[in-house]
Amino acid sequence: MAADLQSFPALVKLREFDAEAVEDTSTFRGEVTLYIRHERFIRTCEFLRDESFSFLADVTALDLYPQEPRFEVVYHLLSLQNARRLRLKVRVSGDDPHMASAFSVWPSANAFEREVFDLFGIRFDGHPFLRRMLLPDDWEGYPLRKDYPTEGYR
Repeated sequence: MAADLQSFPALVKLREFDAEAVEDTSTFRGEVTLYIRHERFIRTCEFLRDESFSFLADVTALDLYPQEPRFEVVYHLLSLQNARRLRLKVRVSGDDPHMASAFSVWPSANAFEREVFDLFGIRFDGHPFLRRMLLPDDWEGYPLRKDYPTEGYR
């Protein structure tokens, strides 16, 4: 664990709670990123919510095509009581892009996850209303994928 991560108490507690949850860590400009294992995502989110990261500020995704796993889904959390930010990333396969929805932990994930689904095509298992929200229902493809044609499908 890097020296700057040792001062991040939530990570220390998370490793005590579930030593296998975190695949990797990084810091950039004082912000901590935790790479969470796909199968331990919801359990980790519940733990972090209860540890003071009660505010889900944003969810987005990265397309790392042609790399595999192709996608990283990124959750930006905020602890209002400790004035700390935390970024969670989950690596998702490009073959069948899906992961658990964080809606049950942070209901504000509803719109964020729908947007990621709409633009990247990543499905969120357990999401109560997963459907397009920005593009028409009959739109073909997912325009933020790197292999999407720049002029759309013809």
